[in-house]
Amino acid sequence: MGSSPRTAVIDYDMGNIHSVAKALEASGHRVSLVAAPEEMEAFAPTHLVLPGVGAFGEGRARLEHKGWIPVIERWLREDRPFLGICLGMQLLFDTSQEFGTHRGLGFFSGEIVPFDPSRSKVPQIGWNEVVRTSPHPLWSRLPERPDFYFVHSYRVRTSDRDLVLGETDYQEPYPSMVGRGRIAAVQFHPEKSQAAGLTLLENFGGL
Repeated sequence: MGSSPRTAVIDYDMGNIHSVAKALEASGHRVSLVAAPEEMEAFAPTHLVLPGVGAFGEGRARLEHKGWIPVIERWLREDRPFLGICLGMQLLFDTSQEFGTHRGLGFFSGEIVPFDPSRSKVPQIGWNEVVRTSPHPLWSRLPERPDFYFVHSYRVRTSDRDLVLGETDYQEPYPSMVGRGRIAAVQFHPEKSQAAGLTLLENFGGL
């Protein structure tokens, strides 16, 4: 992987920021938690992570309030290494139906829709497999169907099959790992997924 990636983790008060940082450090990243865009310049990151747990609308509003939206949009346009985790994945899409309709960043085409509570327990909590659907460097040294840890009530629906790197079956198959270029995102929590999660984060460092 060469020199350690310098990875900024966006801290916008939406969940498990410290466990994400610790997992990144354990997988070879030099990590800085950045609460405001102006903190990025001094750290000069090579990689950017948007984690998050909570409601889509609140997450979008907090990113907007803290001035992160243009910074993230520029990073994505420049195809610099980026990883969205859980809510951070969902925010990359066009819209969400969570507590009303909310606009996302629109980098990926698709919407965030709820699981059906009449079909199975919602939220999905626990281990589930991710089936590889397309090759990508994030898959390096992982099996074809690794298990990762999930906690979520909403999921991606997209007609852009080229985005989909992996799928998970809960009620029906849905995209749980997406990517284009050096921009990737996962619905599961790599920081809670033991060896497979650390391998994926190490692979991210190599993008």
